[in-house]
Amino acid sequence: MNFTDSQIQRYARHIILPEIGGTGQQKLMDARVLVIGAGGLGSPVLLYLAAAGIGTLGVIDDDVVDLSNLQRQVLHATASVGKAKVESAAETLKAINPEIRVVTHRERLTAANAAEIIGGYDIVADGSDNFSTRFLVNDACFLAGKTLVSAAILRFDGQIATWKGHDGISPCYRCFQPERPPAGLIPSCSEAGIIGALAGVAGSLQATEVVKEVLGIGDSLAGRLVLYDALGAVFRTIRVPKNPDCALCGAAPTITDLSGHA
Repeated sequence: MNFTDSQIQRYARHIILPEIGGTGQQKLMDARVLVIGAGGLGSPVLLYLAAAGIGTLGVIDDDVVDLSNLQRQVLHATASVGKAKVESAAETLKAINPEIRVVTHRERLTAANAAEIIGGYDIVADGSDNFSTRFLVNDACFLAGKTLVSAAILRFDGQIATWKGHDGISPCYRCFQPERPPAGLIPSCSEAGIIGALAGVAGSLQATEVVKEVLGIGDSLAGRLVLYDALGAVFRTIRVPKNPDCALCGAAPTITDLSGHA
């Protein structure tokens, strides 16, 4: 390890942690993490991973910054309204840590590009806001053998989990939610609303789990789901068992590629 003086100063609070140290900080600097979405969840995830020194941060989003985003998407400023979210994200992240590499993907993740994009990273953090993308990300990560740290938020409730069914022991997202719910059953944030700070809570927890997975420290959230009720100020953890009959990671899988995704 050959840290510069500025790197030693920047990452001092990591380096003095016995669980991280210089070796762990080097792992962070060598890591490649893809964040799906530069919105409410993606904002705190990207901000904290950049500050932590993740060497290569990928961000994929095809949207532009809207004034209504700024209530929770703290990655963007008022002056960024109308700008592509990935461009706004890159500017903010480089201002926080100019040493990292930010790779922007201004496009929507699809069955056609998911394998190639996800294949270029070590870990994926999903901050998408729709079930179609969540299932696509889960399936693509499993097929590529990549660990997925996901979160979801709505109104005053959040959930965080790590999915790595590719290890043969842990469940994948489909073990918990086998199929996409019918369209219109669960409202979007634009329909039901969301308290802005909830995105910060869930996204910060998500970033912490990504760092833990990169370093291989602590207890992984694989096999567990953390639920947060902001109104009640209550955290709850439930177990998610691996489903031996899962269509993706079970003993006789019926999903073996991404062709089932439109």
